[in-house]
Amino acid sequence: MTSRRADHYPAFLATLFSAGFRPFFFFGGLHAAIMIALWVPWFLGFIAIPTEFSPTGWHQHELLFGYVPAVIAGFLLTAVPSWTGRRPLSGWALAALFGLWFAGRLAVSVSDKIGLSLTFLIAGLFLPVLAVLVLRELVTARNIRNYKVVAVLCLLTIAQAFFFYEFNRFGRSEVSGRLAISAIILLITVIGGRIIPAFTGNWLKQNNPGRFPVPFGSFDLAAMLLSGAALGIWTLEPIWEPVAPAGGMFCLAAGILQFLRQLRWTPHRTLREPLVTILHAAFLFLPAGFVLTGAAQLLDDPGLRSAGIHAWTVGGIGTMTLALMTRATRGHSGQPLHAPASTVVCIYVAIITASIARIAAAIWPQYTMQLLPLAGLAWVVAFLSFAFIYGRFLLLAREG
Repeated sequence: MTSRRADHYPAFLATLFSAGFRPFFFFGGLHAAIMIALWVPWFLGFIAIPTEFSPTGWHQHELLFGYVPAVIAGFLLTAVPSWTGRRPLSGWALAALFGLWFAGRLAVSVSDKIGLSLTFLIAGLFLPVLAVLVLRELVTARNIRNYKVVAVLCLLTIAQAFFFYEFNRFGRSEVSGRLAISAIILLITVIGGRIIPAFTGNWLKQNNPGRFPVPFGSFDLAAMLLSGAALGIWTLEPIWEPVAPAGGMFCLAAGILQFLRQLRWTPHRTLREPLVTILHAAFLFLPAGFVLTGAAQLLDDPGLRSAGIHAWTVGGIGTMTLALMTRATRGHSGQPLHAPASTVVCIYVAIITASIARIAAAIWPQYTMQLLPLAGLAWVVAFLSFAFIYGRFLLLAREG
C-alpha cells in the first residue's frame, strides 16, 4: 500500500499513523468499551441516548459496523503488506482512512439530528473504501489467494446498507445483522484456521515438541463449507421460516466439525502460554455458537437463539479480536510473544467472563438484571485494560 511521508505533523501523530494497527486497535478498543458502558444502562432503562436507533439497533450497528471493521482494518493494513511485499498505508492516507471511520462513529451518535440517510452516507463510507484499498494491493501483487477477505468486506458493506434499509423500513434489523455476523464468523474460520495452527506450531517447536497441529486439508475445507451453508440458511431464516429445521441440522453438524477441526490443532498443548491458548479459547466459541443456534432452530427457543448469537459475538468475535490485537501489538512493538499476568487477568479472564455471563443471561433470563451488568462490566474492563496496557505500545514509537 502507498506510504506517505509524515514529516509535516507532530511526532505523536507520525507514530500513530505509521502503521494501520496503531490507530485502529487503540481507538477501536476504546470504542468497544465506551459502547457497552453506555448500552447496558440504556438497555436496562437507566439512561437514554439521543439517537435514531433503538438500544438494540445501536448496539448491533456499533459492534458489527463500528468496532469490528476497525479491528479488521488494523489487521489487514498490517497483514496485506506482508502478503504482497508492497509498502503499507501510512501517514496522511492512513489518517484520512481513520478519519472516515471516526466520522462514522460521530454520525451515528448524532443521527437524531442529521437523520438516517445522512448517517448512512457518512457511516457507510469506511467499509467500501477499505475494500477498494485492500483489493488494489492484492490485484497489483496478483495475490489471488487472499481475495476472500475482500469478499468478506463486500458482504459487510452490503449488510450495513441493508441494515439501514431494514431499520428505516421496519424499525429493526433481522437479516442484515445475521448477514454481518455470518460474514465475520466466516472470516474467523478462514483467518483463524490459518494463524491458530501456525502460531501453535511455532510455539510448540520452541517450547513443547511432540504432536503438532494437522496441516490444512480436506477436513478443514469441509468444515468451512458446511459452516458457510449453515450460516447462509440461518441468515435467511427470518424471511423464510420453513428452512429453520434444516438450518438447525446444518448448524449442529457445523459445530461438531469445527470442534473436531480445532482438536486437530492440539489446543491442550498450549496451556503454558496464554498468548496462544487464548486463540484456541476464542475459536471454541464458534462451535459453541453453532450448537446453540442449531438447538434454537430445532426447538424454536428464543433463549438459545440469543445465547448462540452472543456465543459468536461476545465470545468468538470479542475474544478473538482481543487475542489478535494483544499478539499483533506485542509482535509489532518488539515485545516478547508472551502474555504477562496483567494481560491474562485484566483482558483474557475478563472477556471470557463477559462471554459466559452474556450467554448465561440469554439462557436464564430471570437472572438478566444480575448477569447482564456483570457481562457488561467484564467487557468494559477487558477493553479498557487493553487500551491502558497496550496504549503505550500503540501510541509511542517502538524502542530501538
